[in-house]
Amino acid sequence: MASTSISAAPTVGFDLDMTLIDSRPGIRACYLALAERTGTYIDADLAVTRLGPPLVEEIAYWFPAEQVEAMADLYRSMYPAIAIAATPAMDGAREAIAAVRAAGGRAIVVTAKYEPSAKLHIEHLGLAPDAVIGDLWAEQKAEALREHGASVYVGDHVGDVRGARTAEAVSVAVATGPCSPEELTAAGADVVLADLHAFPDWLAGYLPARA
Repeated sequence: MASTSISAAPTVGFDLDMTLIDSRPGIRACYLALAERTGTYIDADLAVTRLGPPLVEEIAYWFPAEQVEAMADLYRSMYPAIAIAATPAMDGAREAIAAVRAAGGRAIVVTAKYEPSAKLHIEHLGLAPDAVIGDLWAEQKAEALREHGASVYVGDHVGDVRGARTAEAVSVAVATGPCSPEELTAAGADVVLADLHAFPDWLAGYLPARA
């Protein structure tokens, strides 16, 4: 009975950027505003092709090392007014969370994004996961996945795959971000889906197999 109960009530972690939300329009607008405010050239179109790693890694491409932390703080201060309303949910995001809930489980968000910004996105879009944990990247994500007992982690980046593997969770990759299906598979993803529309059917098949 215990194993049936556990399998019927999974905790599933989701990445945020390019997994649950299409953050490219908002992030692009925020980089353009940062460039205008600081007089520093930033190729915003390039920046949004490599979303996933922490903000400071992208900022470091455009500003001297001694300015990175200050520019990241400035970006974060500008972000709510510029990026939140401009960012839609990814197709299938609501249905993916609903599928976890329908199975009696918990859906959590574990993201490298600055946690206050992540929570603003969730609130604006009404996605309502059970928890939102920010500021964790790649293997660091395993901390939150383990703490919440997540057996599955869904993400779009090879860093998300590494986080799932470190947490000994099933790695479900969606090919909606900067990483190709081949890259996600090579990184060790257990399954690669085209997008979140395929997730409810995958979950429906996973739960009985896990019992």
